[in-house]
Amino acid sequence: MADAKDIFLKDATVNAADGDQRAFISKALGGYYTNRDLQKARYRDWERARDAASMAKWSAVNDLANVLEKFVTNFERNGGVVHWARDAAEARTIILKIAEDAKAKAIVKSKCMTSEEIHLNDALEKAGYGVVESDLGEFIQQLRGEAPYHFVFPCMHVKREAISELFTKHLGTAPTDSPEELTMIARRHLRQLYIDADIGITGANFLVAETGQISITENEGNARLTAALPRIHIALSGIEKVVNHLDDLSVLLPMLATAGAGQPMTCYNTLYAGPRKPGECDGPEQFHIILLDNARTRLLADPEQRDALHCIRCGACLNVCPIFKNIGGLAYGTTYQGPIGSVITPHLRGLKQWNHLSGASSLCGACTDACPVRIDLHHHLLHNRRNAAKESPTLFDRVFHNGFNFVIKRPWLFAVGGRLFRATLPLLQKLPLPYMSSWMKTRDLPKAPAKSFRDEWKTQENV
Repeated sequence: MADAKDIFLKDATVNAADGDQRAFISKALGGYYTNRDLQKARYRDWERARDAASMAKWSAVNDLANVLEKFVTNFERNGGVVHWARDAAEARTIILKIAEDAKAKAIVKSKCMTSEEIHLNDALEKAGYGVVESDLGEFIQQLRGEAPYHFVFPCMHVKREAISELFTKHLGTAPTDSPEELTMIARRHLRQLYIDADIGITGANFLVAETGQISITENEGNARLTAALPRIHIALSGIEKVVNHLDDLSVLLPMLATAGAGQPMTCYNTLYAGPRKPGECDGPEQFHIILLDNARTRLLADPEQRDALHCIRCGACLNVCPIFKNIGGLAYGTTYQGPIGSVITPHLRGLKQWNHLSGASSLCGACTDACPVRIDLHHHLLHNRRNAAKESPTLFDRVFHNGFNFVIKRPWLFAVGGRLFRATLPLLQKLPLPYMSSWMKTRDLPKAPAKSFRDEWKTQENV
């Protein structure tokens, strides 16, 4: 069975060669860049807003135990039920138990990347429950049998003609290339499902410790219907989503909208405080929240990379990453794509199996510049590479790094090696050497300089 790295390299190679797909993604992101920059310009000071957003997350993550305890106390005071899940299997078991106790048959779900992380849909379907994604992009991906391509724009790679064909095949509708009509087709199909569903599952963008509420931000209103119409609401959230104060949302929500979609504010921003109270006309009878660890505390214990838990899932780093734009989201083979996915996936799923993602980077730093909460992404990619080399070094790592370490400490040997390398470089490019031949398939080396920098510097000193 092929490992994750082999699959990644195969899919990345195929996708990078698809010029039409790359052009389509580039065009789609072009509109995002224009809108994002327009909204950033409306801030009095965008960089200070980034500082404030970063500090809101830093203060919560660095006091996570106490802030979570405060959230749980207030959430339960509002009438909600809290469940703790150490890993994906435990989270799935909890949700299946709730569904079994409720004698549920139909489940509707809004966008929730944490549910993708624990492979919730597969578990529910195997247990006999019908599960329908209510987010339009997620619904399209569900019909296609694919994971989300991007965690803000799940089907950004799918052209409207393909969506029309998909709806014709699965929903029996007439072909159309109108985005409005395609949206209405999905709306008409989903509307009754909200009413029929026994359980609505959502994620949570933020958990507000001060009030015990969850905050959900969306553009379609489907999460509101998912949370309000079924008799049971289940929210699934990573423990890192907590923030201290309600006031923190005043900077985090607009930053999420601007960095994520180039909007001043997302269309719907809703706070959920608990199940339906006596005398209220709508809302769920039960409100459960599953707080998922799934290796997050392991990342929390790493002071060097702990700030990766600050991520608000805006997708800004994906949108600017040259690797993501060339290979696409599905090639990553994991829930979280792009730079942030390459940073956190080795922590969540194992460094040995997933360290190749940290190598899939140009280290240009665009991701770090784009991050609204100032996660040091491109340096964390380097940290993962270093940690992987320490944890399970290959023969190449041992020979090359130890050899380089030996040579670099001896200037005379380094100078001799430089002369040999410059003299033999044309030959090295032609020989089928390990690593070199595969690296040269897509690269052209420049001609070797006639003199080293050291020799050139001596010449300049004599001038």
